Amino acid sequence: MLALRILIVQQQGFFDQLFARINEGGPLAMSLILISFLLILFLITRSAMKLKSPTHVFHKSITLINQLALLALVVGLFTQFIGLIQIFDAFEALGDVEPALFAGGLKMTLLAPVFGGFTFLIGRMASFILNWIRNSELDRVSSLKT
Repeated sequence: MLALRILIVQQQGFFDQLFARINEGGPLAMSLILISFLLILFLITRSAMKLKSPTHVFHKSITLINQLALLALVVGLFTQFIGLIQIFDAFEALGDVEPALFAGGLKMTLLAPVFGGFTFLIGRMASFILNWIRNSELDRVSSLKT
């Protein structure tokens, strides 16, 4: 039992790993993507509760979800390009570069686009599913009226 406790204490928790990845990927850009992700989750929940609201209210929420998802993707890609430029400038100044150092730099530049792409996929899939549920609900209501 003591060995299990020591093993659990030694392993990093989910939030510790998340915080470490955010710092590795660039705190500013990753924080913007994380804020976009949290706002998207909030808007998805709000839109799911307002499926029967007027059309303009629902479409406004869906548009916000789509725009935030796209913003997260663009911020991630922009951060990657800036990081690649910085890496290539540093390697040019160093001259001879070890492959492990190059791989570490590439890993750091890929964290923001991966997280931005994940946020984009969640937002777009939620938008698609919410529109599908709303349209099927509206079709069901209109068929009951006739």
